[in-house]
Amino acid sequence: MKFSIQPILENEKYQLIPLQQGDFESLYEVASDPEVWKQHPNKDRYRKEVFSIFFEGAMKSGGAFKITEKSSGEILGSTRFYDYNQSDNSIFIGYTFYGTKSWGKGINPQVKKMMLQYIFQFVDTVYFHVGKDNIRSRTAMERLGAEKIGEEEIAYFGEPSRINIIYQIKKEKYEKI
Repeated sequence: MKFSIQPILENEKYQLIPLQQGDFESLYEVASDPEVWKQHPNKDRYRKEVFSIFFEGAMKSGGAFKITEKSSGEILGSTRFYDYNQSDNSIFIGYTFYGTKSWGKGINPQVKKMMLQYIFQFVDTVYFHVGKDNIRSRTAMERLGAEKIGEEEIAYFGEPSRINIIYQIKKEKYEKI
């Protein structure tokens, strides 16, 4: 089945807009706070040279977004679809981060809901990689209804491998929520 992993998605407050090369500086402004990466597997992504590798991976994924607030146009963070598996009819959502001023405002559940509602038109299973020590993101996954299915060592684009927890949400379970 043909579908885009980089559509424009939006609700009343937020938009997911396909990430473009020209978004580097404005997204880095959000990412340059060390607090953003404290629980992430790669804690030094706030450094420009490290973030540029992360950004390059986002661009090469073909499924990365900048997350913006519609009323102000402000960039709040980034997320992406990646690793579509046609034979398994699955995809991953991840590499999500927000600036600290967006934390605790219920933005992430709204963004994930937009992504899940869209992608479940095309796949049966969505997976998530979450750094083992990233308690904030692991809690967010569980609140979303994702179930932990294992651990795996993952090498992010251009970065050393780290232990990640793998979560999944099945389409039939999500439709019941």
